[in-house]
Amino acid sequence: MKKNNSVSISVIKRLPKYFRYLNTIADKGIVRVSSKELSEITGLTASQIRQDLNHYGCFGQQGYGYNVRELIDELANILGINRQYSVILVGFGNLGRALYNYQGFRNSGYSFKAIFDRKPEIIEGIEKDVEVFPADHLKEYLKRHKIDIAILAIPKENAQDVCDTLCEGNIKGIWNFVPDDLKTKNNVVLENVHLDESLFTLTYFMNNPNDFNFRD
Repeated sequence: MKKNNSVSISVIKRLPKYFRYLNTIADKGIVRVSSKELSEITGLTASQIRQDLNHYGCFGQQGYGYNVRELIDELANILGINRQYSVILVGFGNLGRALYNYQGFRNSGYSFKAIFDRKPEIIEGIEKDVEVFPADHLKEYLKRHKIDIAILAIPKENAQDVCDTLCEGNIKGIWNFVPDDLKTKNNVVLENVHLDESLFTLTYFMNNPNDFNFRD
């Protein structure tokens, strides 16, 4: 796999989309697919798809297209989802509970190890291999366990303090659902997810339908 250092964030954000659609057609027994066929499925142009994939290598063959299973494996390697990740969840309110219960994470190699909440006594129905702790046990837990990813689903008050604790505890990445842009240190990767921004984007396109055809 090669990587062009000039790869834009737009290209990177399209890779999971390719991965998802390729798995869908693989489930239908399709062995190979052309960039034109992928274009019809994804809504992106064939040229765009070829350019995106060419940033990472020459995966297709002229006159043949792409081997679906091989391209899935290549994208899994590029996205880093061909390995296991240990995950903790901080905050078990309605959103945290929904994230925890989504089976797609486990199917993709993300393994929940612990849950932290201010009221751990209210957490019920948790698998036996997932520990539950009071929120103030987070720092001590990170000293004793190697964790790759922390999911933050807490109110914005004190969220930066929690983020700092995670960064000091050798977390590699934070998936942030706090309604605030947090700041990390120690080279910890941060992905902010703002649900209202996605909803506002939806209503924008509803009121400006002509722009919908020009989105990435």
